[in-house]
Amino acid sequence: MTDLELAVDGVPEIDLTDIEVLRDPFTAYGAARERSPMARIQIPGIGPVWVVTRHADAKAMLSDPRFEINADSFTPPPGIPAECLPYMRTMAEMNGPEHMRLRRLVAPAFSVRRAAEFRPRIERIVEILLDGLPGNGEAAGDGSVDLLRHFARPLPVEVICELVGIAEPDRPRWRDYGALVAAGVGQGFAEAVPGIINGAKAAIARRRDEIADDLLSDLIRAQAEDGDRLSDTELVTLVWHLVLAGQTPTNLIANSVRALLAHPDQLTALRADSALIPRAVEELIRWCGPTLLTIPRYAREDVELGGVLVAKGAPVTTSVAAANRDPRAFAGTGAQPDQLDIRRTVTPPGHLGLGHGPHFCLGSAVARVETEVALAGLLRRFPDLALAVPPEDVDHVPDPGTWRLASLPVTL
Repeated sequence: MTDLELAVDGVPEIDLTDIEVLRDPFTAYGAARERSPMARIQIPGIGPVWVVTRHADAKAMLSDPRFEINADSFTPPPGIPAECLPYMRTMAEMNGPEHMRLRRLVAPAFSVRRAAEFRPRIERIVEILLDGLPGNGEAAGDGSVDLLRHFARPLPVEVICELVGIAEPDRPRWRDYGALVAAGVGQGFAEAVPGIINGAKAAIARRRDEIADDLLSDLIRAQAEDGDRLSDTELVTLVWHLVLAGQTPTNLIANSVRALLAHPDQLTALRADSALIPRAVEELIRWCGPTLLTIPRYAREDVELGGVLVAKGAPVTTSVAAANRDPRAFAGTGAQPDQLDIRRTVTPPGHLGLGHGPHFCLGSAVARVETEVALAGLLRRFPDLALAVPPEDVDHVPDPGTWRLASLPVTL
């Protein structure tokens, strides 16, 4: 376990460049949580940032209007063409009435009911991707297949194409865009943006002429029927937001498969009772969800939080890795919070893996369905599914904000 430095005020200081923090953030942030409800980190481009480590305080902060997301919360990628910039400010950067207006207009298209209606189409996509695994010609010499590259990564962009109604001839380009956006950095990210924006405009124009059963059609109907209409810019921006945020299931699915294969007792229980899959997905989001730190919020005034005074203008984030394993919140809900237990009752109090408060993940219902369908398909189709390397040898990307794999070698 990494040693935590303590500032003069006794608040733990976490070094995001420490290899032990990057290798095992759950232990590092857990140790901080048990010392103090607040910690500090340094984020490049932002500076010192307060970190809320305990579940109750994190939940309170994420729903407190005195902490707001603003333009300083994001580091814009370089190289975005000027004509694309109007579409880069998504709902995630908005607060108050502006945010609530957009949320109200688009929420019906992202409801639990709508996600359930899309389930058969997601199941069809999963089956097509699984059909391609054994004979895709990309197996390693030892017979292993990288499940991240060939399943978890392409799945979300295929689902987005289906939800948005991207024409079949255009989908190969969107697969390339999705891969570039999933990488998160580099020139390729900036180069993908114009293609996504232009593709979104074309898809919207096509759906105006030919309404169908997809998310864009839902939004265009809302645009036509509601007195407070979505603008064309807002529609295009929403598609961009879908591509950006829609990468979350990639990491959630990969993390979940790795976790289950590393815990044979949990895998056996899930194979024995597929009805446990929805509960298992909630537990996997809690235990190994990709979000380690939430987007920084900024204090609009001096606020006391977790026993410390957060000055006006100071940035604050939540350690989801710590809060989701807080024994103060999850004691009595099953095994110890640091243990994976797919039978755990997680509500109340509820994990924070998909956020909380006004910025709770808009696409959470689709992400849940996508992950449920992916796990169900894998377990059904491949009864001998196993890691091709020891669990500790599955490499992670050294990303302090997101828990994600570099690859997921398995044998089928």
